[in-house]
Amino acid sequence: QVQLVESGGGLVQAGGSVRLSCVASGAVFNRNAMGWYRQAPGKERERVAAITSGGLTNYLDSVTGRFTISRDIAENTMYLQMNDLKPEDTAVYYCNQFDSMTIAPLLSWGQGTQVTVSS
Repeated sequence: QVQLVESGGGLVQAGGSVRLSCVASGAVFNRNAMGWYRQAPGKERERVAAITSGGLTNYLDSVTGRFTISRDIAENTMYLQMNDLKPEDTAVYYCNQFDSMTIAPLLSWGQGTQVTVSS
């Protein structure tokens, strides 16, 4: 099965920026929709951004205008540019492929990357 490795998180002040990367061990970005998810302590995991196999994107309302999802199909890599970060963006961020009909994640979760935004 394809494995996903997230990186790029860290500690950042409110208003700052971070760029996350998701590297896949195989070619997945042009086959199904891909998404960035996050899970804050005590909360359920939620999808914050998605990109379809055709390149269409959508975002959680609370990150619209601040986060940008992109991909490099040739490099099997997906990115999440996060700008104007807020303390409520603090979470572990994950990437995954998902079924565009059922919305169910299709691959095993990676270890994620922690993003901590200080006020």
